[in-house]
Amino acid sequence: MFAEQKGGWILTGTSVAFVVAVYVPCVQRTVPGGDSGELITTACELGVAHPPGYPVFTLLARLSMYLLPWLSPAHSVNLMCSLLGAAACGCFTLTVCRLTGPGPGAVLAGGLFAVSRLSWQWSMVAEVFTLSNLFIGVLFFLTASFHCAENSWQRRKIAHWGAFCCGLGLCNQHTLVLYVLFIIPWVLYRLFALKELSFLGLVTLGLCFIAGFFPYIYLPISSYLNSARWSWGDQTTLSGLLTHLLRAEYGTFSLAKTETSVSLSSMLQAQLDHCLADLSPPVLVLAGIGLLFSLWDRTCCSVSWLLTAMLLVYSLFFAWRANLDISRPLLLGVVERFWLQSDAAVCVLAGLGLSHAHSKMERWLGHGGLWKTIGWVFTLALLGQMGRTNHRECDQSRNDVVERFGRELLASFPKDSLILTRGDLPGNSLRYLHYCQDIRPDIRLVDQEMMTYSWYVTKLGQHLPGVHFPGRRWDPVQSEEKDTFSLERFLSHNPRRDVFACIGLTDGDPSWERSFSRWPLGVCDYLVPLQRQFHPERWAERTRSLYNWSEPHNSFPPASWERVANEEMWQARMKTAFFLFDLAERTQGEGKARLFELSYTLYKEIVEAQSEYPPNWDKNLALACERLLRSAQRGYSPDHLLTCSVQHFSLYLEKEPTDPQAAAIRSAVSHLLKERDRLRQSRKQTP
Repeated sequence: MFAEQKGGWILTGTSVAFVVAVYVPCVQRTVPGGDSGELITTACELGVAHPPGYPVFTLLARLSMYLLPWLSPAHSVNLMCSLLGAAACGCFTLTVCRLTGPGPGAVLAGGLFAVSRLSWQWSMVAEVFTLSNLFIGVLFFLTASFHCAENSWQRRKIAHWGAFCCGLGLCNQHTLVLYVLFIIPWVLYRLFALKELSFLGLVTLGLCFIAGFFPYIYLPISSYLNSARWSWGDQTTLSGLLTHLLRAEYGTFSLAKTETSVSLSSMLQAQLDHCLADLSPPVLVLAGIGLLFSLWDRTCCSVSWLLTAMLLVYSLFFAWRANLDISRPLLLGVVERFWLQSDAAVCVLAGLGLSHAHSKMERWLGHGGLWKTIGWVFTLALLGQMGRTNHRECDQSRNDVVERFGRELLASFPKDSLILTRGDLPGNSLRYLHYCQDIRPDIRLVDQEMMTYSWYVTKLGQHLPGVHFPGRRWDPVQSEEKDTFSLERFLSHNPRRDVFACIGLTDGDPSWERSFSRWPLGVCDYLVPLQRQFHPERWAERTRSLYNWSEPHNSFPPASWERVANEEMWQARMKTAFFLFDLAERTQGEGKARLFELSYTLYKEIVEAQSEYPPNWDKNLALACERLLRSAQRGYSPDHLLTCSVQHFSLYLEKEPTDPQAAAIRSAVSHLLKERDRLRQSRKQTP
């Protein structure tokens, strides 16, 4: 037994070393998209992360910055996550070693999880999921060790460590509770059946479980000190702490604060499609074999069924509560991260299935170690193929798109600007660069969504010197209530700063339109008093080459934040042209033709400068040509404008044939062609 355990530890150590060697060179060096920027900033400032707080991750991230001061904060935390991911894979390997002994099945369990697309991808960036994977792996290993324990003393020791890890794991990701709710009753039942459960033992297990929640004390301490320039919530009161822990601001056990719903069957089908595509059909077959063969193998029967029950209940519960529209690639990317928890169970079951398969074949058909050798060949071939397939997508070592996006935005603002951020992309990237990298210390960042919470002004207002809040919170809908304010009042109270909204403004509060107008500044909008005169030519010149951005269009996966950042940068190039076109539509008099001309000039300039560009650019340029033609602006050939409009309308229909306005556009093209034919015919008839 000792030799087998020693072999298991050696095999696990070798597997972890291999995963580390694969992971570390692929780690992203800069701030990633999504929640990563916020999590890193929280660790930089020792604040509180978004609900439920993630105190263990925050403290580990801060420790990684302290231990790796020569790396940027983002790089050090990303690197920490890669090591946590490798350790999680080691736990899955060790779990199978403990149940069936060291062999190809154990390597398959850990290695498969390591090189699967989701696990590899999310181990390259600062996210809480790698730490969650580690806690899942530790609980799987402790469950297997408890099951294989040789005496009551070992079982009690493992049970107490397991209780502590259950509590500690719930300090990170609350979805772990769906596994904990199975593991705890299973352990208590086993202890009761073996007559090893006493009242005192139950109390000590409970105390160990509660002790695991100790890191949550960090939340009220951080909130009370209020020294972090970025933090979420007010945990100095019991109600505030419970609001944060239960994610009440998002909706407890919901992914987002939204009314969107997806059918249970659609979500389960999407998860099955993921398993087939990312884990492969042979792995699912091996998982089924592992469950089937466990019926005849008492050494791991109950553990296999426990894993299966956890997998099924978790998948059903998550499919029920996942309230994001997975037809949108970016939101599908948000949802699929939570499938890692079920992938872990599938990988361990597949490892058990392979171990059972080669041992049964040897027992039934003989031939010594032939079947185990075949198992090794299968494992190494599968892992090699998956690693080769996923490496290109998961290698983030050269990915700096989100950080460059943030740097370009910060460089475009005038001195002492006030930035109203909206959404994860601008908010988290700008926060990281501003607070962790100390870029543009003169500006002030105010989060639009956070400003609607009652704690925001109280807790963070003091860290925003020079920003004046006319109440306790912004209420976009009922701004006349006590202690609330409208966006118009907020802007009026900050007249000495240039105010920019990135990206866009929260819906529901049009009050600003009474006193302010919105001018496009690349990705963002400049909010200016109505009385300020707008000079179209000057503004066009200022925004013409605002950003230094060279990424090709459509050069990133649809579900990635890099795709969103790149798309925003591409669309920013034509925002001034679109604004001038819209302004011309609402203008009467001689200035109308001048605005259409300037809009056309800008559209033509950006379209001709690119070979590949967003489809809507063709549509917009076609409209600009048509409007300039109708404005009778001198100096432009009607034939040329008609040809340009027809050409780009046709190009747009080729790229977007399913546009709801396709029929109207085709009708317009037909009309423009007839008009051009009449024009050319009249020229021929003119002597």
